[in-house]
Amino acid sequence: MRLFGISIVLSLLLVAVALFAVCQYYVSHTGKTRLYSSVQQIPARDVGLLLGTVEQLRGGGPNPFFRNRIAAAVELYKSGKIHHLLVSGDNHRRGYNEPEDMRKALLAAGVPDRAITRDYAGLRTLDSVVRAKEVFGVSTLTVISQRDHDQRALLIADYYGIDAIAYCAGEVPLSNSIMAHVHEWGARVKVVLDLYLLHTRPKHIGSRVLIPLPPKPKKS
Repeated sequence: MRLFGISIVLSLLLVAVALFAVCQYYVSHTGKTRLYSSVQQIPARDVGLLLGTVEQLRGGGPNPFFRNRIAAAVELYKSGKIHHLLVSGDNHRRGYNEPEDMRKALLAAGVPDRAITRDYAGLRTLDSVVRAKEVFGVSTLTVISQRDHDQRALLIADYYGIDAIAYCAGEVPLSNSIMAHVHEWGARVKVVLDLYLLHTRPKHIGSRVLIPLPPKPKKS
């Protein structure tokens, strides 16, 4: 009986390890031809979806993930590779407002307010991507985050029929981002389960919001 119990435990561990490995591989290979690190090479899109993160670390210092994402968004905007930024993040508790923090950082870097729309209900990456289409009417976009996060967002976009490419913000040295990588590993398993098993939907889907895009030039 004891050997049977050990066999069951080992079998469950093997299944868990296999699921973990398959999810990591699947997410990392999704959209790998649609990841860009060069502003010169990335195709132009009207809207960039800037995925949120905390501006400051728990110790009070600046978050390099946040700083690098802002820099990437500014680079795309100033180069004309995007014309509008949808900044999507968490705002579920008092005193914590990722979209507003991103907006302030973008304004300080020279992006005009008219080119920024805030999504306050981007509680998770899944919420941010799905709401971009179903709330803000954006079906073609450029995701802006670090490479691993971009890959996960592209998987969600593909599942929901969104034409997405991604721009990779500057990476953070592993010595300063171990916990972020651990979180990402778990998030990859969860997103596969959310999409293909649990069919998880965004927590909030409200009224449609129109993004003010510049008019298209007329063809002569």
